[in-house]
Amino acid sequence: MGNTPMERDKMKNILIPTDFSENAWNATVYAMHFLAKQRCTIYFLHTYTPAFYRLDYALGGTSQSALPDPGADSAQAKLEATLAKVKALFPNAPHQLETLSAFNTLTDEIGEMVRKKNIDLIVMGTQGATGAKRVFLGSNTVFVLRKATVPVLAVPNDHVFVTPKNILFPSDFQEHHSPEEVGIVQDTAQMFGAAITLLHIWEVVALNSEQKRNKEHLLGLLKNTAFEQWKVQGKKFPEAVLEYVETNQVDLLVMMNRNHSFFERVLLRQSIDQIGFQVQVPFLVVPGPKNP
Repeated sequence: MGNTPMERDKMKNILIPTDFSENAWNATVYAMHFLAKQRCTIYFLHTYTPAFYRLDYALGGTSQSALPDPGADSAQAKLEATLAKVKALFPNAPHQLETLSAFNTLTDEIGEMVRKKNIDLIVMGTQGATGAKRVFLGSNTVFVLRKATVPVLAVPNDHVFVTPKNILFPSDFQEHHSPEEVGIVQDTAQMFGAAITLLHIWEVVALNSEQKRNKEHLLGLLKNTAFEQWKVQGKKFPEAVLEYVETNQVDLLVMMNRNHSFFERVLLRQSIDQIGFQVQVPFLVVPGPKNP
């Protein structure tokens, strides 16, 4: 996976996709606070699609064409305006700010930029263009989270930054976590001096032998980290996590993006109304080694 995104004293590369909406701006402000003490390069990315199809795009893009591209010009102007707002609001931030715009789908361009720019962390908002009452992730966010090969920090709409002091790390011990995955949780906690709560979730009466091994392995990885443990028994994983978030002070929820994870299982539900929950805290989704 490469370097963990929150290691100190190293230049990091952060990608913030933006569509210039209030939601995207809110995620930008959160990211600037979150990374306030981190020396890093932040790339602001906007993708666009022309209102009508142009042959010059198929033949090599606007760089190969003599025709003007109003979409590109508009995107660049808005990106520059975003940078001006960021610089005015955070004049002393230790960040190098760059802009990127592309005629492409958002998820494809993010994948390309992650590779080209060696991106360590993606930050984006969670509200999408949808009429559904309880949908808590927009379609773009879902696609990015599914495909991302680096951690994604998702920020709920209108969420105001609070220094993370309580990090929730849930596990049902179905997976064997790598030191790199767990290291991201540890580095984030260290960066803010935050407390980690390892939420044990037993959907059945007892763990099977594989879960027991995974549990011991995870506790071994956390042995030099200050954390507390909380056990929930006899509840389904998603409901247990959401109930804990609703009834306890949680500033950041960390989820491992695995086949059986909370994240994947919630997204695969036919209706978010079944649990009647709208995510109210930022969450960091860490990709596992099984992800493409």
